[in-house]
Amino acid sequence: MASKRFVKYLTSAIALILCAAFVVKFGGPNILRQYISFGIGSCENIPILCMQPDEKIFLPEVNNEYRDTLVPQTFPKFSISAPKGFTLIQELIKRRYYKKRNKGDGSVIYLIYQEPQALIRLYPDVRKAGVKDNREFIRRMSYSNLSGVNTITDAFFVIMKSVFTPDVGNQGTVKMIKFELGDKAGYINYNLLKPENYFDCIVVDKQDNLFKLYIKDRGNRLDLNKLFTIISTLKVLD
Repeated sequence: MASKRFVKYLTSAIALILCAAFVVKFGGPNILRQYISFGIGSCENIPILCMQPDEKIFLPEVNNEYRDTLVPQTFPKFSISAPKGFTLIQELIKRRYYKKRNKGDGSVIYLIYQEPQALIRLYPDVRKAGVKDNREFIRRMSYSNLSGVNTITDAFFVIMKSVFTPDVGNQGTVKMIKFELGDKAGYINYNLLKPENYFDCIVVDKQDNLFKLYIKDRGNRLDLNKLFTIISTLKVLD
C-alpha cells in the first residue's frame, strides 16, 4: 500500500519525463534543458538543481553521551531515537510537505521509509542505465545537474532531485555532503540559519533500505554531530 501511495505522488514527475522523451528526440539536449527549466525551474530560482555534494566522504563519529539523551520512537517498519522537543511525523512524499513551509512553532522531524529497490519500481527504465538499487538511485539523483542534462536519464534524475528536495531555506547557502556511518551511507543537504536549521537527509543501509529525514530545527539545537548521532539510531524492524 505504501508503495502505491508513493507512486501516486510522483505521477506528475513521471509524466514530465515522458514528455521530455519526445522533446529530446526532436529538439536535442539544449531544448531538453530549456524544457526542464520551464517545467520545474532553473538554476537561478532553484540553485540546488545545479549543485552537487562535495567529493570528500564525510566520516562522522557518534556522540554516545548525546545518544543517551535521545528518546526511542517506533514506527510500523522502523525505529529511531530522537531528541526531546521534536515532533516526529512519518510521511510519504507529497508536494504539500515538500514545497510549503511548516507554519507551526515547533521543531519537526519528517520521516520516510522505503524498502529495498522501491525507487527503482517507480520508473523501471532506469535499470537500462545501470541503476539497480536505492543506493545507486540516490547517488545519481544527488549528483544530477541541470546544466549537464543530455539524455532522458539525466532529465529523470534532475526532475527527481526537484521532487525530493524539501524547503531548506535559502538554497544559495545550502551545503551538500556525502557520508558513511557504520552500515549506513547517504547524502545530506543542510542549512545552518537563524532562527532555524534545516537538514535534508537520504540514508541507505547495506540491505538497501532507504530512509529520508527532513528536519526543521527551530532554535538551532542541532549540529552535524548530533544529526549523525540521530541517524545512527535508525533501524529496520524484523
